[in-house]
Amino acid sequence: MGKTAQDVLNAIKNEGIELIDLKFTDLHGKWQHLTVCADLVDEDAFRDGLAFDGSSIRGWKAINKSDMSMVPDPSTAWVDPFYRHKTLSMICSIQDPRTGKPYDRCPRALAQKALNYMASTGLADTAFFGPEPEFFIFDDVRYESANGSSSYSVDSIEAPWNTNRVEEGGNLANKIQLKEGYFPVSPNDTSQDIRSEMLLTMGSLGVPIEKQHHEVATAQHELGMKFAELIQAADNVMTYKYVVRNVAKKYGKTATFMPKPIFADNGSGMHVHQSLWKAGQPLFFAPGTYADLSDTARWYIGGILKHAPSFLAFTNPTTNSYKRLVPGFEAPVNLVYSEGNRSAAVRIPLTGPSPKAKRLEFRSGDALANPYLAFSAMMMAGLDGIKNQLDPGDGLDKDLFEMPAEELAKIDTVPASLNGALEALRADHHYLLEGGVFTQDFIDNWIDIKYEEVQQLRQRPHPHEFTMYYDA
Repeated sequence: MGKTAQDVLNAIKNEGIELIDLKFTDLHGKWQHLTVCADLVDEDAFRDGLAFDGSSIRGWKAINKSDMSMVPDPSTAWVDPFYRHKTLSMICSIQDPRTGKPYDRCPRALAQKALNYMASTGLADTAFFGPEPEFFIFDDVRYESANGSSSYSVDSIEAPWNTNRVEEGGNLANKIQLKEGYFPVSPNDTSQDIRSEMLLTMGSLGVPIEKQHHEVATAQHELGMKFAELIQAADNVMTYKYVVRNVAKKYGKTATFMPKPIFADNGSGMHVHQSLWKAGQPLFFAPGTYADLSDTARWYIGGILKHAPSFLAFTNPTTNSYKRLVPGFEAPVNLVYSEGNRSAAVRIPLTGPSPKAKRLEFRSGDALANPYLAFSAMMMAGLDGIKNQLDPGDGLDKDLFEMPAEELAKIDTVPASLNGALEALRADHHYLLEGGVFTQDFIDNWIDIKYEEVQQLRQRPHPHEFTMYYDA
């Protein structure tokens, strides 16, 4: 599909487009949408946007300031494969129709401010991000949270707890044993065709695709996509999640990006590869140093490690996120960096001699993050590290999962809960305010919204508490 507004308008006219679906990302990282007749989108719409009521979007405008407009980005246009009628989809940013300025609680607009700030520093002019979201596919999901009851149940045809289940046509076994889900072939891997359709559908919508495979946990999967500049990478994550959920539905299954839906098995993360460039040249490569890292890269890592406890409020934004961040399940909780060591929060992949491939990977985040906010927050932390030349210390090449407790005690760790991350954000957010990227209003509003989630869990008995305490 075309890259300019005129290209899109021509396509609407010439390709029989019936409807236009305008998608935008709310604070929580979910797509919302409005579908309009094709004749409502003209040249003015790409400048002034289309009006809508923002008062019902969680965490946005009050009812007395509800008029907002969504401005479509023509470069994101694709025909939606999940709609019966021919519908052109575009991703939008939100602006205030009174001022014509970007809305300061719009995640996509905030990401653009982050890029503008980066350029203004002179430190870099391009930020590449390579996210790796993981997800689960289940055959049946049931849950309840009521005054007198609370329960959940997830199930998959390949789950190890179903080896003795009575199944139609007989139980054919072929279940994947606990933590043995990495790269099994059919018939153990029951989702090859589903993942392939997900991957190829993403590719048809413009997401640069690479690979697909089963992950370590029961019913856990990953689709690989190539890196892109920050906003496009975030757009790609949103498209990724949309495609995954809708293809799963097509097969009579359900997909979730919830980090920890299964006890005693690996959780789903979203590792994020990152690098900065300037004037077409990579900034993170310096041969002959530890992991061939330049000073700029080391300082960027220093900013990441210093500010990680606070920006985890964006990269790990749910109470469930911290049920994944525990030792023993391949989720890095220790704030160190290492060459090739997946037990470190920051890993330096082995990329060979090419300067263009040199990057770092932040491994603690998960796919419930709003990608625009998460990527922006990490970049702001890294830029703060470069500005202040924050030394991350020496790389740690030991397996952190096997280190003695007395050595681990000397290493800083990520917060153990969402509440801990919110407290860290309240105490450390000056680096996010630089250049007006995040505002104090945005930070305060985010903390309030997320603290309410913390309170919801604090007030509710957990089913396992009955196991531990009912007869105590």
